[in-house]
Amino acid sequence: MPACAADAKEIRIAHVYSKTGPLEAYGKQTATGFMMGLDYATNGTMTVAGKKLIVIEKDDQGKPDVGKNLLAAAYGDDKADIAVGPTSSGVALAMLPVAEEYKKVLLVEPAVADAITGDKWNKYIFRTGRNSSQDAISNAVALDKQGVTIATLAQDYAFGRDGVKAFKDAIKTAKIVHEEYLPQNTTDFTAGIQRIIDALKDKPGRKVVWIVWAGASSPFNKFADLEVKQRYGIEVATGGNILPAMAAYKNFPGMEGATYYYFGIPKNPVNEWLVANHYKQFKAPPDFFTAGGMSAAIAVVEALKKAGGDASTNKLIGTMEGMSFDTPKGKMTFRKEDHQAMQSMYHFKIKVDPAFPWGVPELVSEIKPEQMSVPIRNKR
Repeated sequence: MPACAADAKEIRIAHVYSKTGPLEAYGKQTATGFMMGLDYATNGTMTVAGKKLIVIEKDDQGKPDVGKNLLAAAYGDDKADIAVGPTSSGVALAMLPVAEEYKKVLLVEPAVADAITGDKWNKYIFRTGRNSSQDAISNAVALDKQGVTIATLAQDYAFGRDGVKAFKDAIKTAKIVHEEYLPQNTTDFTAGIQRIIDALKDKPGRKVVWIVWAGASSPFNKFADLEVKQRYGIEVATGGNILPAMAAYKNFPGMEGATYYYFGIPKNPVNEWLVANHYKQFKAPPDFFTAGGMSAAIAVVEALKKAGGDASTNKLIGTMEGMSFDTPKGKMTFRKEDHQAMQSMYHFKIKVDPAFPWGVPELVSEIKPEQMSVPIRNKR
C-alpha cells in the first residue's frame, strides 16, 4: 500500500514531555491526562472522522536541546501532523522555532513562561496551559490589597522570572520590596529565606512572601521550620501545585493564593468524568497537570472534528483561532491574537482536613477569564 494511502487513514500526534528529569512528576501526569482526554473526546474510539489517532511519545528529559531535536524528528521523520508539549518552559522556548521551521502546529501544555505566547511566539503555537500572567494576575486578585508588603521567591529561569515579572505588573496597590531568585535545583534555602525575612520583618501591616516554584525540592518546609509566621508575622502565599507538593501546605492553614486546578473545585461534566475515571483507574484523584493534559487532548480532538479530520496546518490554525472547547476547568477559548487559552483560575484558602495528606484548597471565588486582563505580549 502506498504511504500516502496509509497516511490518509491516520492522524499522527507527537507528545514531547519530561518522562524523566526534574519535572518528571508533571510530565507523567500530563501524559495520563492526555490519553484520558483522547479517550473522552473520541468516546473511546481513538478516531476522528474515520481516521485513527496515533500518539508518538518522546522524552525531552527537561533539556532544551533534546526537546528541540525530538520535535524536529517528530515533524520530519515521524511525519507528526501536530505536536503537544513540553513540560518545561526552557524546553518550550527552544522548540518554538522548530514548529515555525516545519510549519506545523505545536500545542503547548503545560509550560508556563509568558514568552511562549509572548515575544518568542509564532503563529504555529497554541497553548492550553495557563501562562505566567494568568497565574500572576489571579494571585494578585488574592493578595493585592492596601497595606500589604510582598517579597517574591522564584527559580532563576524563564518560569520563575516571567512569573515574578507578570506578578509585579499585576500588583497595583500592595508594595513589592524584595525579589529573590535561586537556582532551579536549590536544596538549601537558608540564605535566600534570611534575605526575605530581613526585607520584610520590620514592615508594618500584612507581610507576605509570594512563591513561584516547580520541581521536587521546594522551600515550603523550610519556611515552616523557621516559623516565619509566628516569629516575624510573615505569611506564605503561592499558586496551586501537585498534590504531593501540597502536603507542605498543611503547615500553612488559611494560606491564600490562586490555582489553575484542584480536582474538588470545578463543577462540570468533564471534570466529573475525569475525577470518576481517574479514581477508577488509579485509586487516586486526578492532579494539577492531569487536567491540563486532558484539556490539550480535547482541544486537539475538537479542532480535528471541526476541520472534518483535515490535519493540514492551515486548516488547523484557521479552526483553532478563537475556538472554544470544554475542559475539566470549564470552557477555554484560544485568543485569536496570541493563541493563549483564556480560562478560569481559582482563588483558594488552605484548609487542613485530616482525611487528606495535603492542604486542601477551598474555593473562595472563581476568577473568570473576563476578570483578568491578560496582556497580549507578542509582536504580531
